[in-house]
Amino acid sequence: MSNLLARPIAPRRLADERALVRATAQKRLMIMMLLYGAAIGVVVAKLGFFAFSAGAANASTMADRVIRGDIVDRNGEPLARTIDAWAIGIHPDQILGDRREIAQRLANILGLDENQIYAKLQGTRFSYIERDASASLVTEVNAIGEPAIVFERQQQRLYPQSELAAQVLGFLDVNNKGASGMERALDQRLTAADTAGKPVALSIDARAQSALENELGQQVTTLKAKGGAGVVLDVRTGEIMALASFPTFNPNNPGLAPKPALTEDGKQLPGPFFNRVTSAAYELGSTFKPITMAAAIDSGTVTSMARRFDATQPLQIDGFKIHDHDGEGRWLDIPETLIHSSNIATARIADELGGDKLSAMFRSMGFDKPMPFELPARGRTLFPQKFSRVTTMTAGFGHGVAVTPMHLAAAYAALVNGGIWRPVTLMKVQPGTDVPGRRVISEQTSYRIRQLLRLVVTEGTGRTADAPGFRVGGKTGTAEVATGGGYSKKANVSTFAAAFPMDAPRYVVIVMLDSPQGAVRTAAYTAAPVVDRFILRAGPMLGVMPDPSRDINVNELLPLIWHRPGEKTQTMADPE
Repeated sequence: MSNLLARPIAPRRLADERALVRATAQKRLMIMMLLYGAAIGVVVAKLGFFAFSAGAANASTMADRVIRGDIVDRNGEPLARTIDAWAIGIHPDQILGDRREIAQRLANILGLDENQIYAKLQGTRFSYIERDASASLVTEVNAIGEPAIVFERQQQRLYPQSELAAQVLGFLDVNNKGASGMERALDQRLTAADTAGKPVALSIDARAQSALENELGQQVTTLKAKGGAGVVLDVRTGEIMALASFPTFNPNNPGLAPKPALTEDGKQLPGPFFNRVTSAAYELGSTFKPITMAAAIDSGTVTSMARRFDATQPLQIDGFKIHDHDGEGRWLDIPETLIHSSNIATARIADELGGDKLSAMFRSMGFDKPMPFELPARGRTLFPQKFSRVTTMTAGFGHGVAVTPMHLAAAYAALVNGGIWRPVTLMKVQPGTDVPGRRVISEQTSYRIRQLLRLVVTEGTGRTADAPGFRVGGKTGTAEVATGGGYSKKANVSTFAAAFPMDAPRYVVIVMLDSPQGAVRTAAYTAAPVVDRFILRAGPMLGVMPDPSRDINVNELLPLIWHRPGEKTQTMADPE
């Protein structure tokens, strides 16, 4: 019998096998670690590349900006401010996800057109998807998880008063540069390194601006006018206290402004970005008569208020007939000429004055050139190259010379402030500052014009502007709209030019309506009531309190005004 014995495993061989297994495991672990490390390295490198390239793209597409300064009114009320916002952009060449899916999700979050977003994702260069995004939208977009979508904090211009003073302020373009208005005029000052971040004070008073826009806008709507314009001017400094033009727009969203309306013959009317106060020249009709009268008085052509001129019948000159609207049909003295707004009598005065003197007066008022002030949009005037006899006579009552309402405001300021024409400005003038100007009429002539303008309101065509206690003076003007072939019989420009208080003038108010509709379309029924309501609302805001016990002394002129039997005569309160 034999026994089989198993050979025991040699200890050395077992140790070798264990060492081999351990070495193999270590190699595999090392390989896995290397692969894992390489993967992490690739991811980190990719993310680093994205961060570097995104930063470079942003630097090239978004210029480093200083904080654009605020614009405030004369009392420090904010009109335009710079706030923080978010911009969302995309680097199409770095997209990792599905472009169509990303476009769909972005469209759903941002409320934009999916196809337009997709087109941007198909491009090769950095582009913006949204320039004005809230923090909550940024959070939602970031949740998409696409590294090619980038976010940047940037400046946004906010107009906290919405449409208020839109024609004054203007707006910014997509590059945050001033596109119009004072934003454009002040662009360098608002962004320069040494002045950026500092508020700039305008001359306007937000309270008066609101009152003017409200009253003018209501009248434009009520009378279905094509447009309207209004301006309030400080007669001592030339500061523009309020400026309104209709139609208007919201500078926060200028792209949503309504398109310009069309006339019956398909012509485009001025749109909401068109400033009728400064950019449009109109024949402002009888509002020119006090200027003609001032030239006649100042030159010595008219030396007595009692002097009368023949207005018994239309004036025929070189085939042109001058007539009065609802004329008196009699001889008229100086106060009556303005009170009844006689074209005939004014034409005779202008004829006697002569073209050289009348044109010199108009030129001294700046009627022959654009108004020099801050707004970049300044309309050209229509000024005759030669003042023939007919031109002189018709220009005397505002026919054949076209200026902007701003020109008229500056002229009326000179008429009532003692005879000094001063340039207008939208920048606040510090109290006590002596604003230079040039003398255009004497103080005595200015005082006489103030008397006459007050009588127009108390006795004549301007009664509807007589805000109680504010001693308003002014002149109506109703002119037919000039067309390519002459003048329209269906449309007019109605204007009321006023100043108050006439015993110590502080402000000029000009209101104009373009083509108001209705049975009665003269300035006395369209523009003058707007002035009345505005002064009642804004007078105290501007520092003028109603005082029925005060007025300019017109006692020497009242006896010259003839009244029909039974017609009520205006009695003046205790004059100055």
